[in-house]
Amino acid sequence: MSSGFAAGWSAGRRAEVYAFLFGALSVFGFAPFRLFPLPLLSLALLFVLWRKAASPGRAAWLGLLWGLGCFLGGVSWVYVSLHDIGGMQAALAAIATLLFCATLALFPALAGWLFGRWRCGSAGRDAWLAAAVWMLGEWLRGWVLTGFPWLSIGYSQSPPSPLSGYAAVLGVYGVGFVAAAIAALAVFSRRRAEVRSAILFIVALCSVGTLLQRMDWTRPSGPPLTVSLLQGNIEQSTKWDRNRLANSLRTYARLVREHPAQLIVLPETALPMFLEDIPTEYLQELTRDGPVLAGVAVTVRHEGGAARGEPDGYANTAVALAGGARTQAYAKSHLVPFGEYVPTGFSWFLDLIHMPMSDFTPGQSYQTPLEIAGQKIAPNICYEDLFGEEIIRALPQATLLVNISNTAWFGHSLAQPQHLQIAQMRALETGRSMLRSTNTGMTAAIGPDGRIIAALPAFTTDGLTVAVQGYAGMTPYARWGNLLALLLAFGALLPAWLRRRKQNIAPAQSEQHE
Repeated sequence: MSSGFAAGWSAGRRAEVYAFLFGALSVFGFAPFRLFPLPLLSLALLFVLWRKAASPGRAAWLGLLWGLGCFLGGVSWVYVSLHDIGGMQAALAAIATLLFCATLALFPALAGWLFGRWRCGSAGRDAWLAAAVWMLGEWLRGWVLTGFPWLSIGYSQSPPSPLSGYAAVLGVYGVGFVAAAIAALAVFSRRRAEVRSAILFIVALCSVGTLLQRMDWTRPSGPPLTVSLLQGNIEQSTKWDRNRLANSLRTYARLVREHPAQLIVLPETALPMFLEDIPTEYLQELTRDGPVLAGVAVTVRHEGGAARGEPDGYANTAVALAGGARTQAYAKSHLVPFGEYVPTGFSWFLDLIHMPMSDFTPGQSYQTPLEIAGQKIAPNICYEDLFGEEIIRALPQATLLVNISNTAWFGHSLAQPQHLQIAQMRALETGRSMLRSTNTGMTAAIGPDGRIIAALPAFTTDGLTVAVQGYAGMTPYARWGNLLALLLAFGALLPAWLRRRKQNIAPAQSEQHE
């Protein structure tokens, strides 16, 4: 009896270690490694553990461990931001990172619990159930508590993965659904007929994805535009130091002179001072050869505040400059918790970390695209490009997407290439080119097919000049958002829900007959 107990205990612990390692394995499917089949393999191995789990609680625990492996490996840059850049004590930064990753891991845990609760033993039904609960978990993670969809499985399937073709129709969550379905079909099928059906489904899903890659959902709008994307490579530790301010201004003035174009783009808060405090002569020098889109903090004054001469706050803004003056602006609407605003009750957090400009005022949810150099440009700032349904608010009016970011907060970590891969998905979903101007990397131009046209090496001071095309029209995702992917997921859940409902009704009816 004792030996049997020991063997069972050992098998259970081995499964837990495997779940953690499988989660860590998935990280290599994302940038910069881009081994896109690995996340499918990782999910397939997790689904095997779910299938063998004795209870919904056990499946949830294995999902949690998978999530810890994935997020501790893939979002380790949170520690870099808190400790290396923000100055938080190492132990506190490690605890905060662990708690953050554990919170993210609750979503694959929820998916595991739902699978364990609703599975029926049928290979086909359980495979689609696993894909559905997985996608719904990622979708929830994308908006609960303002959302953090980083490392959603769909991002790993950027080009050249054949599944990237689904992005224009289903969005990143739909791509994740297809990836999870392939993983589940591969491991749940046992009988010969089930294996044949699974192979046909997998081949069909990959083939359709390849065909969708060749679809032109949008059409060119206007002549090509030359754009210079500047990368100042200013260290975060010196960015807001008044004694180093002149260096930042000189760096960007020089880059503007060296990289002339029809439009010049500077990163998020590239000019580290309030717009109204920047000398007019400097703005005139920046815009001497054409319009500039620059990241800068702008004082917000509402009617009452303006009458008193007192600011009501400040906004993280992308400002269009021409002739030395502001012509249009976009104010960031989706702020970063703890980075750009402090949630109620967490003001003590600022005592643990050095984070200047941490109380921004959000802009409106919908803002008109900026009309610059013959194009209608939809700016997004920092991690706003994680939220596909927010990006498509500017469509169909916008012909070009521009992201400006200050990536110095992430140091030498996985965050920069991962963020670039996220931007690739936004280009695919919208059928628009996506331009990125960042402080330290990755500054790049991405075509509407999601492929990287050109990129600057990280941690270099330089400019990237490219010719880009504006696009008009709507992809299915731009028109419907996440609705199509959610319909797919709920459709896959329906057989399990009906079966569960039938099981619940049957005992009640038998009790009535008795």
